[in-house]
Amino acid sequence: MKIYDELSKPFPAERIHWRIGSTNKKKVIRETGNQSAKPTKGIPLAYIDARDVMERLDFVVGPGNWQCRYPYQGCCEIGLRIGPPTEWIWKSNGAGVTDVEAEKGQYSDAFKRAAVLWGIGRYLYDLPNTWVDLDDWGKPKQPPKLPDWATPAGWNRIPLSQRQDFHKQMLEHLANNDESGARELIAEWTETEDKLQLWAMFDSTQRAAIKVFQK
Repeated sequence: MKIYDELSKPFPAERIHWRIGSTNKKKVIRETGNQSAKPTKGIPLAYIDARDVMERLDFVVGPGNWQCRYPYQGCCEIGLRIGPPTEWIWKSNGAGVTDVEAEKGQYSDAFKRAAVLWGIGRYLYDLPNTWVDLDDWGKPKQPPKLPDWATPAGWNRIPLSQRQDFHKQMLEHLANNDESGARELIAEWTETEDKLQLWAMFDSTQRAAIKVFQK
């Protein structure tokens, strides 16, 4: 759990990059009648560079304790040597070709997606969607302000021991299909930022199971 916690920590704000997802282009065209009109607002989506993922792995587990491989195009496997007992554990994910440097971008995206399974950068998926003003090149005039829980300093607002206890108890509730226990555990945390930080500790399958208990 200590390794996972270190891998999952947020990156400094200056390491976060942004690309624009949805925009108001259709609205601008509808209001101006100009089919060539540029969007004025958009929703920025956060991402990190593959080099930052490599540095995080080097720092947390050491250069000799992780490796990656590509069994076939579009798929990346990242293995960590963990112990005792010492063994290699692998997690994999894939990505499609990108618009820019298609093959190179595909390998990079697959690598980063595999890293998410180890917790690296997973918190970025939980950032709120906010509209920002765009410049003439379709980029944010100002990068969005990160919520406190998504910063290195704010991430430590919940002590590691409490996060570990929450994670362990929730996994036990999921394994036992204990809906009431899971609800009670969730109810102990009322602050949204605390819940988001704890939420980032679980993978997509576990999150889906927790959501069923929250309904």
